[in-house]
Amino acid sequence: MQKYHIGAEPNRIDQALVEGLGAVEVATIGHFRHRGFVSHRLRPLAPLEHTLVGTAITVAIPATDSTLLHHALAVVRPGDVLVIDRLGDTRHACLGGGVAFAAKVAGAVAVVLDGPCTDAEEIVEVGLPVFCTGISGITTRLNDLGGSLNKPVSCGGVPVLPGDVVMLDNCGVLVLPPDEASQVLEEGAARQARANRNRGRIEAGEKLGDLSGASALVTAGLR
Repeated sequence: MQKYHIGAEPNRIDQALVEGLGAVEVATIGHFRHRGFVSHRLRPLAPLEHTLVGTAITVAIPATDSTLLHHALAVVRPGDVLVIDRLGDTRHACLGGGVAFAAKVAGAVAVVLDGPCTDAEEIVEVGLPVFCTGISGITTRLNDLGGSLNKPVSCGGVPVLPGDVVMLDNCGVLVLPPDEASQVLEEGAARQARANRNRGRIEAGEKLGDLSGASALVTAGLR
């Protein structure tokens, strides 16, 4: 039986889309979209300075094995985000300082790992942004158990396809299908431009509930 399942190399997302979405906060998109947000259990090892955007390269590896992850680093391209599905394992760390260094050298923008990592300080020193569920001292091995590369995976409760757009910032991770990303960018950029527009008015004494319309809704609900 075939143990390893390898898909085609995905198309890279357009650079203009990378730059446009890089100026939008994940939480701004969360004001109008509810799909594609990876579970808040996955947190960055270190704060990010700005929104990161890249093309999803997907890996699924089981339990104690990281054979296919090591192989996958040969196909990671500059601008890719490595998305790792641990197939339910929450105990074994497949990513440490050595793997993170190899991913950084390959050009990975970040790693999104639905499981724990190890060597957290070393990963931070390497400078590779990593979102994961925590830290573990129990690591994987080259057990040759199989897995998939550039096939559909699940990460943090979200389906991820190779070639999807991945956005990451300190508020979390968002996965977008490429054919929906331009529309999301248009709305997100417009909302980002309006961010904090009420601060001056609130400082001047106006109330948030009046500005947002919330107080009018509450008043109407009391009738």
